[in-house]
Amino acid sequence: MIGAKLKEVSRWLEQLAQNATQWAGSSWAFLIAAAMVIIWLTTGPIFGFSDTWQLVMNTVSSIVTFLMVFLIQRSQNKDALAMQIKLSEIVAVLKGASNRLIDVEDLNEEEMHKLHKRYQELAELSKKEENRTESTSVEHLEDQGEPGQKSESKA
Repeated sequence: MIGAKLKEVSRWLEQLAQNATQWAGSSWAFLIAAAMVIIWLTTGPIFGFSDTWQLVMNTVSSIVTFLMVFLIQRSQNKDALAMQIKLSEIVAVLKGASNRLIDVEDLNEEEMHKLHKRYQELAELSKKEENRTESTSVEHLEDQGEPGQKSESKA
């Protein structure tokens, strides 16, 4: 019961955030924001450019900025996840690609640095190869030994 209610609220919040994100990025939103600034500026002389007049704009802009940060982050998270899924699909179907890269975003920092070091070594290895157009993989490095170790075997 509670789980279903939470899912319903979650879907409602997601839809609200998506609608707000789409609207905030529209020309109408920009036009409304620009009109509000113009109205605020033209009312300055009426209110004698008072502290309260300035505080109104500062407060409104702070609230809008605060909320927009969360909308932007949500949008970036969703876009990043979609990009990861698309790249994972490409890696999964490419012949010779390392399937370990499919979930590379789930590695911890230390594992990510180790993998990065292996790709640096792979780049160095490919510079030394006679035929630089041939494909080489991280697995090729492993066949030759651990990072930093030299091996006599050639793949």
